[in-house]
Amino acid sequence: MDITQRRMTKIAREAAKFTTRTLRADGVGTAEFDLIHVVRHAPGITQAEACKRLGVDKGAVARQAANLESKGYLIRERNPKDGRSQLLYATEKAERLKNSKTQVETLFYEWLLEPLGKKERREFVRVLELLYQRSKAESRAGFPNVAERIKGEDRNEE
Repeated sequence: MDITQRRMTKIAREAAKFTTRTLRADGVGTAEFDLIHVVRHAPGITQAEACKRLGVDKGAVARQAANLESKGYLIRERNPKDGRSQLLYATEKAERLKNSKTQVETLFYEWLLEPLGKKERREFVRVLELLYQRSKAESRAGFPNVAERIKGEDRNEE
């Protein structure tokens, strides 16, 4: 039984809703922001590689890239190694958007923690860091422990 009742997921979802609503004021939707994020982390990425990383089809990325280029967030350049593909680069405007997203999320989480006293906040952050480090280590290892639990659940259902 999940004693957390997925509250971490639910809080993250509410923060994402607020962030998305706020970023829409800059004319950027969630899927477009995801593409900007991929491009910022891999300057010069091809649209085909962006498709793979995002798990979306070529047409969707091509439309998003064109929209983001017209809004001034991305630059598309012809790939000199393959004239049929395009390389994507984030603009300075896209970099400012990243900072904007971080600020919006920070404000949301600061607001969320207001009811806690200083001691409660420190303890919450300590436990949160412990959980984050555990999840990050599991992720880096390829999720072996969690995957084993899923296999165990599958065996119990048979």
